[in-house]
Amino acid sequence: MARTHRPALFVLLAAAAAVCLVSSPLTAQKKVVAITAADAAKDPDFAVQGEYVGKLSDGDDKETVGLQVVAEGGGKFKGMAYTGGLPGAGWNGEKALAVTGARKGDVVEFVSENGSGTWKAGQIAVRDKDGNSIGVFKRVVRKSPSLGKKAPKGAVVLFDGSTASHFQGGRLQDGSLREGIRSHRNFQDFHLHMEFKLAYMPAARGQGRSNSGCYMQGRYEMQILDSFGLAGKHNECGGIYETRDPDLNMCLPPLQWQTYDVDFTAARYDKQGKKTADARITVRHNGVVVHEGAKLPKATRASPVREGADPGPLYIQNHGNPLLFQNIWVVEKREAGFTSVFDGKTLKGWHKNPQKIGHGTGGRWTVENGVITGE
Repeated sequence: MARTHRPALFVLLAAAAAVCLVSSPLTAQKKVVAITAADAAKDPDFAVQGEYVGKLSDGDDKETVGLQVVAEGGGKFKGMAYTGGLPGAGWNGEKALAVTGARKGDVVEFVSENGSGTWKAGQIAVRDKDGNSIGVFKRVVRKSPSLGKKAPKGAVVLFDGSTASHFQGGRLQDGSLREGIRSHRNFQDFHLHMEFKLAYMPAARGQGRSNSGCYMQGRYEMQILDSFGLAGKHNECGGIYETRDPDLNMCLPPLQWQTYDVDFTAARYDKQGKKTADARITVRHNGVVVHEGAKLPKATRASPVREGADPGPLYIQNHGNPLLFQNIWVVEKREAGFTSVFDGKTLKGWHKNPQKIGHGTGGRWTVENGVITGE
């Protein structure tokens, strides 16, 4: 009979982590607020939250296990453990197992009858129920392989840190872009690269935890949410809201930069305005494919733009939570046989209609925020 590797993983889930920390300022926190990066650095719960990887002994064998620990405020924690490694980095797809924990004085304990563990200086020393050491877990900080990717030649750069003028409602914070914005320029088929940082809101729950959304053409929402350590649903980070769960929850902890790389093909319509093909989308969240050629049968319920044949903007939702964005650019895709007549930058190749064809009389035309405007 094949050997099972469940015991070592189960011991990890049963671990009692004695955390040598001072009392958390979140213990007395009553309001659900976002904690700044500077204050998070002083929060002992934030020091525990994150990803860990290690090898646990299972008899004569050792197996790699990934662990995600989530701070929930007030000295409370929950965790998810993954056989083989972290999601997108070795996890074998078996059901992840959950743990919960609570601070008692100056320690944090994850209680179970099967074992214990001690967190200190970014490591967790794990013991079985007899007190025998079975392994050490070390803190890891993952980085998306596309983080900081430069816009290729011909891309439409919507945000490079220098100005928020390419978005309606655009506002800057420490060189990053805030939520609640809509691009002046509209798009049809495209590749999108964007980077975002979730707020640290340990006392918040569910949809109140660093919630936003990125709408393709202002119609189809890719959810943005602090769903680190959760199951990965349509209304969590990487999900297509009310349409499809991500194939894998690739959400990293809050206050770490993350990436979406999206290939979007707009819905198709005939001359009578009847839809002949649904929009499609492929999404890489932190470098891992979480949707591949997924159909988008309808616009998201809260979308600001109705589904239709016309191009639409990039819309980033304001859901009442503070988020930061950087390095946003779009590469427009052209169908065979079509030639671009406007690059969003100059009026090269255009003239003022000197023959006065139609109602045109020349006028004054300029390019503003990637759009041709005239008087």
